[in-house]
Amino acid sequence: MTRLYLASGSPRRRELLTQIGVPFTVVTAPIDETPHPSEAPEHYVQRMAMEKARAGWQSLAEPSDALVLGADTAVVLDGRILGKPVDQADGLAMLTSLAGRSHQVITAVALFDGQQHQTLAESAVVTFRQICVNQARAYWASGEPADKAGGYAIQGLGAVFVEKVEGSYSAVVGLGLYQTALALERNGIACWQAV
Repeated sequence: MTRLYLASGSPRRRELLTQIGVPFTVVTAPIDETPHPSEAPEHYVQRMAMEKARAGWQSLAEPSDALVLGADTAVVLDGRILGKPVDQADGLAMLTSLAGRSHQVITAVALFDGQQHQTLAESAVVTFRQICVNQARAYWASGEPADKAGGYAIQGLGAVFVEKVEGSYSAVVGLGLYQTALALERNGIACWQAV
């Protein structure tokens, strides 16, 4: 039986896999997440997901019958990837730039078994309402946006800024469940096992 490993430290990805009843083990997969010069956002997230999956597979003591899932999410505004804020000023600048506008969120998932890999990506368009400076400061003070791509968490306090989502909500959170479930099933890992 194929064992699934999640090469991600994201608690949101763990929650999403648990939500669909898929048993897994978390493995560490430290990689360099620096975008290449002129790298397109969709290529970047696919490359990051694949590198995480490969690094996770390489960390396994006994990788036989193992499938490693790596994932990456990017918030994209005007063709530019908004990573995690480096400090308060950066976080407030991100929220200000997103306010009253739509942006794209791309999540890629990669599956690697030591020989073959599969990569898929889902995207969504998220529209923010206007955000005043006091709201942005209060949100930053909550601590939530400090380690989130784009400086917000749609599944948390940041949800109040979201006017609408067009596309996969779970992909915005960090793991597109529809495509992930299909890909896992094609690899012999069924959903709802832990239900």
